[in-house]
Amino acid sequence: MSVYVERRGRGPDLVLLHGWGMNGAVWQGLAPRLEADFRLHLVDLPGFGHSPALPAHARLDDWAAAVLGAVPDEAAWLGWSLGGLVATHAALQAPMRVRSLITLASSPRFVAEDDWPGIKPAVLAAFEQQLAEDHHQVVNRFLALQAMGSEHAREDIRQLRDSLAQKPGPDPAALAAGLALLGGVDLRTGLSRLQLPMLRLYGRLDGLVPRKAVALVDALAPHSQSHVEPRASHASFISHPEATAEQIRAFLLNVAGRQDPDTGLSISVS
Repeated sequence: MSVYVERRGRGPDLVLLHGWGMNGAVWQGLAPRLEADFRLHLVDLPGFGHSPALPAHARLDDWAAAVLGAVPDEAAWLGWSLGGLVATHAALQAPMRVRSLITLASSPRFVAEDDWPGIKPAVLAAFEQQLAEDHHQVVNRFLALQAMGSEHAREDIRQLRDSLAQKPGPDPAALAAGLALLGGVDLRTGLSRLQLPMLRLYGRLDGLVPRKAVALVDALAPHSQSHVEPRASHASFISHPEATAEQIRAFLLNVAGRQDPDTGLSISVS
């Protein structure tokens, strides 16, 4: 299966993966701020936008493999929310393909547990139940959750809806599969195996990936960097596109200065 990829800009390759319910058009505000420095690959995940859905039994391995089959052999990857799970798994699955990793409002484990902050299981269960009744309404509710806490919540929701409307609506089966990934995937133990340059971006007001998770992931991935945007919620690249773009640009340009351009291996710089 081949996923749809829109390519724009010039420079080192950067793959961008959207979140649940959305499509590659969600990057329309961020892309113009990056395309002068990077060759962007805006992916529609399987079953979203112009990409066909995977079979119902597909696992995270299959989602990552579908994207790996459609993007350059070596690239930096950026994943927002659910896209962060796919990008992180791709880095674990094919470490020579992912030269650096940026996760945006994402978590290795989205569901809350006794010692882990996240989405309450009952909330995800309600979404799963309601999908069969009216998946359009479920997507709209999720958009509202993503913007909750943002000082620009109404405008953020409008931009998310506008992005969603630019392409075909999500496949209901893909929505269900995506929720299953959010509810079932746990990549916490895998983070310690990642040795690539990694940046984690968060919003202090995010209700889906609470800021309490930041320190916990710091401990799981001590080699990574983290930044919390103080006035952002779950979609900082929409509410604070310039600040988010600057974090991405500074990290990737710094990584480029520390890697051998032929091998991608880290080198020392003075």
